[in-house]
Amino acid sequence: MSAWFGLDRELVERLVRGLGGLEPAESVGSPRADGGAEHVSVADDDVGNTGIRAAFARAAWTMIAEPGDGVAGLVVGALGPAGALSAVLERVGPTELQRRILGSEWSSGSGSTSADADADAESEDPAAMPASRVLGSALERWRPRLVSADLVAACETAIEVGVRLLLPGAPGWHAGFDHLGVHAPHALWLRGSPDAPAGGRAIALVGARAASGYGEHVTLEAAAGLVDRGFAIVSGAAYGIDGAAHRAALGSGGVTVAYLAGGVDRPYPAGHDALIRRIREAGGAVISESPCGSTPSKWRFLQRNRLIAAASAATVVVEAGDRSGSINTAGHAASLGRPLGAVPGPVTSPSSAGCHRLIREYAATCVTNAAQMAELAGWTAVDADAQAFASPEERRVRDVMSARSPRTVEALAKASGLSPREVSGVLGALDLAGAVEERERGWVLVGGRA
Repeated sequence: MSAWFGLDRELVERLVRGLGGLEPAESVGSPRADGGAEHVSVADDDVGNTGIRAAFARAAWTMIAEPGDGVAGLVVGALGPAGALSAVLERVGPTELQRRILGSEWSSGSGSTSADADADAESEDPAAMPASRVLGSALERWRPRLVSADLVAACETAIEVGVRLLLPGAPGWHAGFDHLGVHAPHALWLRGSPDAPAGGRAIALVGARAASGYGEHVTLEAAAGLVDRGFAIVSGAAYGIDGAAHRAALGSGGVTVAYLAGGVDRPYPAGHDALIRRIREAGGAVISESPCGSTPSKWRFLQRNRLIAAASAATVVVEAGDRSGSINTAGHAASLGRPLGAVPGPVTSPSSAGCHRLIREYAATCVTNAAQMAELAGWTAVDADAQAFASPEERRVRDVMSARSPRTVEALAKASGLSPREVSGVLGALDLAGAVEERERGWVLVGGRA
């Protein structure tokens, strides 16, 4: 009986299909070392069934490499997830691994040579060829964690609790993750709606765990206002500001996505078990870079923050002390070129010292309400002339509306080519701006065309 990666082929196929229903003929997106995305088809692999093999290999890489491991990202980008995993299984040495990378398509555009790498082991370019000793150290980190029984058990657990394996380039994968380059996740473990994390209209609300009453009040008002404007709320499910943001989004009937530092089968913190379950059940998602059974750690929390920043059109720090972990999230947002906002607080409050530092040192925009946060992400209801709309979705909805004939959300969705959820979000924003009005039989423009 044939085997893949030392495991029975039928077992591998069953696990991958159970995690996402991937068929052998499907393609799987593989991130390149430059941060882009490429798609691999069955014809590209002389063994066949590339999709199954690549998906399983990506699941394995989430276990053997810590989140954000740039060396692992480069090796996987150069050799492909299956080729990189095979190299670890074959116990190749660093020199042989370097030779394989140099012989791959990746090296043709990198301009790196092994001599260059050895001369500069810690190159500032994250996509440069690592030196032999860097690869050797990485192999020593990865090999002890490549335990087949542990990987199979993690996959079995995921299937039992309804977790999906979200792959690069697949539906639901947020394009922002690819901007992380070699530090992009190999795959994500998702519990909830697979479509929830992919929307571009999302804002991250983050802040201190030890939130004050002021911080929680601002968070609740901001999250509710952003949901009314059609935004999804992204955060980390922690106590304090994170939890308040998720609860407000749920209370307003919106979508919210939580990124965890441990496995999605282990809600963390435990006190937010019910909240995390509500997020899943309300059409949102709970996501982790680490497989089921993984425990949170300080490093994983810090790396989790880069996913929150990458998956959002803007990041807003509502309340944070000078050493708050949300400052780390803000740093990731700034490095990705994402808009960064901070809510000011009393100058005497240590809980707002981090926000004031972001405004002073990180050039964060001072924001005080949902409207300003939406503007930070580049979305407003109408321009100064009350005619042009900031987003393509708003333009499309307005184009199919009338000032005389009311139209339902379903009719507007069909005419505009948007989903009913997208149309509802746009109508909420326009309603707040006074541009539309809901009547008994549907929605109409206010002061618009007939």
